[in-house]
Amino acid sequence: MSQHEQEDMRSQLDEATERRVHHSVPGYSDHGPLHHHTPLHPSDEGYPAEVLAKMQADAADLISRYPQKRSALLPLLHLVQSIDGYITGRGVQFCAEQLDLSTAEVSGVATFYTQYKRHPNGEYTVGVCTNTLCAVMGGDQIFDEVSDHLGIGHDETTEDGSITLERVECNAACDYAPVVMVNWEFFDDQTPDSTKKLVDDLRDGKDVVPTRGASKVCSFKQVSRVLAGFTDGRADEGVGAGPASLEGVKVAAKNGWTAPAAPTTSDDEGAEK
Repeated sequence: MSQHEQEDMRSQLDEATERRVHHSVPGYSDHGPLHHHTPLHPSDEGYPAEVLAKMQADAADLISRYPQKRSALLPLLHLVQSIDGYITGRGVQFCAEQLDLSTAEVSGVATFYTQYKRHPNGEYTVGVCTNTLCAVMGGDQIFDEVSDHLGIGHDETTEDGSITLERVECNAACDYAPVVMVNWEFFDDQTPDSTKKLVDDLRDGKDVVPTRGASKVCSFKQVSRVLAGFTDGRADEGVGAGPASLEGVKVAAKNGWTAPAAPTTSDDEGAEK
């Protein structure tokens, strides 16, 4: 990245920083669950040689899994976050070089998805679902109380770098509403008090056990490597589907209900005729 490009990115960052406000503070017109349009940070230094060599080996592995190199961009961005903790300027440059893309193409993708962070993320991303069902069941109150408790708003990070707080539109766990996720591990049937204890335990360095899934919560960088496509061997730990998720299966079994049989090949051919 040229000196001019770095200076331009710094200028954009300074302007965005001046516009940043706490979403917990009432009266601002941009109050809501939207990420700030923070530009990507420039990088003054590249990756150390040892780190770069490991990243290049990992990138080659990921690229080999796709028929076209550019298809590996999303995993490579997660790989960058597993090293830097967010999408850095040097990370954008790395992805572009590995995939024969322009930095503009990489940046366009990195700034489109909210799971890719434009500024340093906390060790733990705490996502409070405030979509319809969770909101009705208390999600909004959980977010507001935890926001006050931590002194941060949406997509903001505590001063010690431990917690980034987010509003999440859906955690895909409506049968356990209200739901909170920590680095995408489920914490079901939460209350304001239980969530405040959860974030306190995380900040105190205690091992925190999700309601379902892995036996403990990993750091943001660790889970980013998993999202990049490198297993940590913990996929089958803990409970996969809880009782609420299985109620429909139990009712169906009790009543002898089954799904319609899949059409046979001959049925398909007949339909086409």
